[in-house]
Amino acid sequence: MTISLAVIGVVCVVTWVISVYGLRLSRTTSDFYVASRRVPPWLNASAIAGEYLSAASFLGVAGLILAYGTHGLWFPVGYTAGFLVLLVFVAAPLRRSGAYTIPDFVTLRLPSAPLRRLTAMIVVFTGWFYIVPQLHGSSLALRATTDLPGWVGPVIVVAVVLPIVMSGGMRSVTVAQAVQYWLKLSALLIPTVFILLRLGLLDAPALPDASAVFVSGLVEGPGGDGTAHLYRILSLVAALMLGTLGLSHVLVRFYTNPDGPSARRTTLLLLALLVGFYLLPVVLGVTARAVLPTTSADSSDQAILHLPATVFDGATGDMLTALVAGGAFAAFLSTASGLVVSISGVVSQEFFGGTVRGFRIGAMVAIVLPLILTGLTSDLALAGSVAMVFTFTACSLAPVMLLGIWWRGLTTTGALAGMLAGASMCLVALVIGIALDSQTPGAGESGLAVPLRYPALWCIPFAFAVTVLVSRFGPTAPPASADEVLARLHTPERARST
Repeated sequence: MTISLAVIGVVCVVTWVISVYGLRLSRTTSDFYVASRRVPPWLNASAIAGEYLSAASFLGVAGLILAYGTHGLWFPVGYTAGFLVLLVFVAAPLRRSGAYTIPDFVTLRLPSAPLRRLTAMIVVFTGWFYIVPQLHGSSLALRATTDLPGWVGPVIVVAVVLPIVMSGGMRSVTVAQAVQYWLKLSALLIPTVFILLRLGLLDAPALPDASAVFVSGLVEGPGGDGTAHLYRILSLVAALMLGTLGLSHVLVRFYTNPDGPSARRTTLLLLALLVGFYLLPVVLGVTARAVLPTTSADSSDQAILHLPATVFDGATGDMLTALVAGGAFAAFLSTASGLVVSISGVVSQEFFGGTVRGFRIGAMVAIVLPLILTGLTSDLALAGSVAMVFTFTACSLAPVMLLGIWWRGLTTTGALAGMLAGASMCLVALVIGIALDSQTPGAGESGLAVPLRYPALWCIPFAFAVTVLVSRFGPTAPPASADEVLARLHTPERARST
């Protein structure tokens, strides 16, 4: 549709214009990495929400609710709960660390070149595989709303994101991501209001029926297997809650706050923004179950793109569809730009001495491989593929982040062992689970395959246990700087200045 292309074009142009404004303010290396640590909480909360609410949130949650009912509800619950963990355990200490990247923080706590390299590899690996669903989502959205081939969507995202990041870094993308949050919220809120008013005026009997089926699935879940469903819920929520602690593009945002208290205020504001947003895809997902046929997980990701045209005829349906498509591209652009910034920072710090030139080279490295992978892989269910990334970070990075902040006894050997054990066990389980599911569709949702498809519930405790046991009984002792670093992380700025 021409109107959908026009709205997508407007979103891209607005992103460019706002980023050019940010470029005018980017003059130093600190601007590129952490916007000189001067981003106020209200702006930072909007920017974090803008990059955190990805393709999985915008399209995938409603799609999973359409395909699987209440199983999809736990995604927004887990996504939002992750920031409660950040608020309580991580936000202020992380800001007080003064680090630029996750490898910087790990090195501050545990000086070790091998540990730093491993952390950097995991951060880059995670970022690459998080960008791929964003590019798949752009392909899906473009195919569903226009006559253009799917490959154009990823090209548009790369063409917008790469110059912005290379030219202005963190300063350039901060304001753009904040504005994109409000674009995404409006792109779902307006169609939701129109659709609910339309269905309410028509007194559509299917809507309450769909809601009843939705609520009844809370206990039984897909297939009526209550035990497997309970395990999936617990494992999924654990992965999403702790996986947030390992997302470099989210954590780097807390380095941009002026101090620890502002990092906490940012998180509180962010929680309110996320709750306000996630109500909308849940409502649209339940509505989609009333008016759209239940389909497979991958095609159901298009649910909210087709919903307006199903409820409304003519120009109204086209306008609302175009608005949703524009909001979807805002999601792809904001998340992809945050991921590229975080990967660029790590690549520059590790291989180019932290220079601006290295940051720009890192941006190229960050986007080229995901673009290739997008062309070689199929469109996985968006929320499901992103959940795998959360599971991996929860098993690999989260234990070291939490223990590094709160336990003096953590050692370099323990961190290395726990990170390797958690990452390898998680990857092996996911690969086997996906292979079983590909051979027999649906096999990953029942029987012994469930713990492999959803390994967080056993893999996270395993990673924590390995880290603690090796730290406690291994050959190395905690670093001599442990007490000094922990005092720095946990002493409020006001107390240190007096």
